[in-house]
Amino acid sequence: MTQLHLKNSLLDRKLEINYRRNRQQDHTTLMDEVAQTFCYADCQHDYWNPEEFSLFYGTPLWEQSSQPQRLVLNHLYWVAYYSQIISAEIATIFFNQTSATGLYAQEDFRLICDTLDLESSQERAHISAFRTISQRTEQALFGRSIFTYPMRSPFTETMVYADTTALKTWWKQLQLQYFGLISANNAFLACQYFTVRGVRTLNGKLVQHKLSQLYQQHSRPETAPVPAKISHYHFLDESFHFNSSTLLSQEVIACLAPPTAFERYVANLGLRGCQRDHYHFSVAINGIFWYDPALYSKIYQVLRSPIFAMSHAAAKTMMQRCFTEESEGLHRSYQTHQEALASYRVYVEKLAYLWSSNRDMTLMAANSIPRYLATQQRAFKRFAHQIDREMSHV
Repeated sequence: MTQLHLKNSLLDRKLEINYRRNRQQDHTTLMDEVAQTFCYADCQHDYWNPEEFSLFYGTPLWEQSSQPQRLVLNHLYWVAYYSQIISAEIATIFFNQTSATGLYAQEDFRLICDTLDLESSQERAHISAFRTISQRTEQALFGRSIFTYPMRSPFTETMVYADTTALKTWWKQLQLQYFGLISANNAFLACQYFTVRGVRTLNGKLVQHKLSQLYQQHSRPETAPVPAKISHYHFLDESFHFNSSTLLSQEVIACLAPPTAFERYVANLGLRGCQRDHYHFSVAINGIFWYDPALYSKIYQVLRSPIFAMSHAAAKTMMQRCFTEESEGLHRSYQTHQEALASYRVYVEKLAYLWSSNRDMTLMAANSIPRYLATQQRAFKRFAHQIDREMSHV
């Protein structure tokens, strides 16, 4: 195995600068402090994200909602978005550690491992803040959880609302457990994990930069709503995490011996899995690549809640209009999907070990608005039949 020799090199300098600046600008303490002060009543009359980052923005539901209802949709976007980020960061904490273990045999492993330890500590603070705000918000709005959920294993589906079955979920769990095992004893796969992490973080970075704008452009940032502050602090932390992913997956990996056929195969399977996760786009939440049919029951609960107070028939009709018909919101979500696709291609274009289908992101690129609508039209018929049957027994 080729040994890393980073001392006194340009790469070592890049790693050291990224680590030092992340430590100096660490927002963990600030995030912990402001999260504990959060009370929904204190900021229920404020937007937490730019208006276009609201649940169902640009759809018939948004157009007919009152201003108080639009504020709730804005707040629920924050809750839903960061509930997805919690799932991703739980997995990140685990695979940061297995990947660090995969580098133990390298002479110059300490700086990388210290960086990953710092990032894992930050991820734990992020998760705590997101859960605190999301749970308090949903308790205030609904008296129960809608998008929030109990803590998850790092071996489950990363996408909270995925196109999956019990069998697929079980198989993915086995794959993730196996990857954690072999990457902990393989420097190439340990570094290659950060290709997948980099792609996933890149999508988050594109969206979170926009979410942080509400705080950055606030006339008095110190009085901005707590969730907007959390979004800004998280974006700053994740910028360093993205730098780490890029350095490890594109520069540190180049210090190692070329991958074997087995290593190339495992690496490509991982990136193809990421493509599969990011194949879908959601009209409900622009920027998270959820499979909307898996969301139907949650959205039905929101529409039937006292906030919207829709009848069964009205909720069903509204969902059909939002999910199965073209709208500005659908085109915005598709545009975000296309922006992510283009950025992914640039990110991986220099990685020689990738299959062409991964370099070109052909699986992710195969989705389209007509395919989305066809999927929703089939799925919604099944959902409508199911919910009608359930209501007939109430």
